[in-house]
Amino acid sequence: MYGAEFAEIYDLIHQGRGKDYAQEARFVAGLAREKAPAATSLLDVACATGSHLGAFAEMFETVAGVELSEPMVEVARRKLGETVHVGDMRDFDLQTRYSVVTCMFGSIGHAMTEPELVATLRRFEAHLDDGGVIVVDPWWFDDTFTPGHVSGDVCTVDGLTMARVSHATRQDDKSRMEVHYTVAEADEGIRHFVETYLARLYTREQYEKAFAEAGLVVEYLPGVQNGRGLFLAQRP
Repeated sequence: MYGAEFAEIYDLIHQGRGKDYAQEARFVAGLAREKAPAATSLLDVACATGSHLGAFAEMFETVAGVELSEPMVEVARRKLGETVHVGDMRDFDLQTRYSVVTCMFGSIGHAMTEPELVATLRRFEAHLDDGGVIVVDPWWFDDTFTPGHVSGDVCTVDGLTMARVSHATRQDDKSRMEVHYTVAEADEGIRHFVETYLARLYTREQYEKAFAEAGLVVEYLPGVQNGRGLFLAQRP
């Protein structure tokens, strides 16, 4: 998943679908500063092509990103330079601490087991300043995921016409989303590719237990982020 073909259209297709990275970043930064008013630095984990990170850079003196997909990192570095690092959220080590650590867009769901989830949150905690805050946008909970969900969009941005059609199924305690992309442009014609995304369907209680095992006190803010909510965590 998250290959080179997808990385090249990632920003455009989400722009075309109406995702407002700047608004989301302002919302998250506001929540973070309620907990850590003096926050000056931010680390965005699983930052993809850096669209949230670019918005956060307008609000914090120092920002950095971590992303596992090298094609995504290549795109992010075109915008943000070497502040974006290749790394796995389960074991990365930048040897730097930040006022705020974020993980957006349900990316935490790619920690596929409870030990991996705890290891990931411990990495977040290890990169957190004293008095700092962690903000996690979870994937759908076990009881809020909708098996069989289908979505589709067609948009034209910067001379590319793109279609995205997805179908989500449940496989035991995981979601499987198959997404077909068709891209058309004047010179290159039409191409098609498929990406498949697996994510763990944790319960809210499993998330909260994992935060506690990582040495964090967490609260859950329901209803935001398209209904998935947000977790806000700090050291006790």
